[in-house]
Amino acid sequence: MIRRVTSPALFPPPTYSHASVVEAGTRLAFLAGSVPLDADGQLVGEGDPVRQAEQVLVNLEEQLRAVGSDLAHVVSTDVYVVSSDTAALSAVWDVVEASGLSLGPHSSTLIGVACLGYTGQLVEITATAVVPEVR
Repeated sequence: MIRRVTSPALFPPPTYSHASVVEAGTRLAFLAGSVPLDADGQLVGEGDPVRQAEQVLVNLEEQLRAVGSDLAHVVSTDVYVVSSDTAALSAVWDVVEASGLSLGPHSSTLIGVACLGYTGQLVEITATAVVPEVR
């Protein structure tokens, strides 16, 4: 269903693919950005990008469950971190890597940004996932 491609002509990525190919006829889910808010709309992990990344992934898993998918079927993500410090970006990436998202590995972009939509928000992840057929 999903073919992960890493080009031998390019520098090998550490834990992601250069591309993911999904065969025609497969259902895809394009998820809105997952944010570090709890079910009551309260920010989780104020000032802590690692804790926020953990909550973002919990929320992402719930978004995936709602459409009949899971982390193993994610083909692409964009990981946004409010920081220009590569150490902060790496710390968030370590959380992403430990989550199971990189089992594919999936295609991903890690991006340092100036700000995100909610006050105090430091992390957001958008995702595209395959929705497997129910058997």
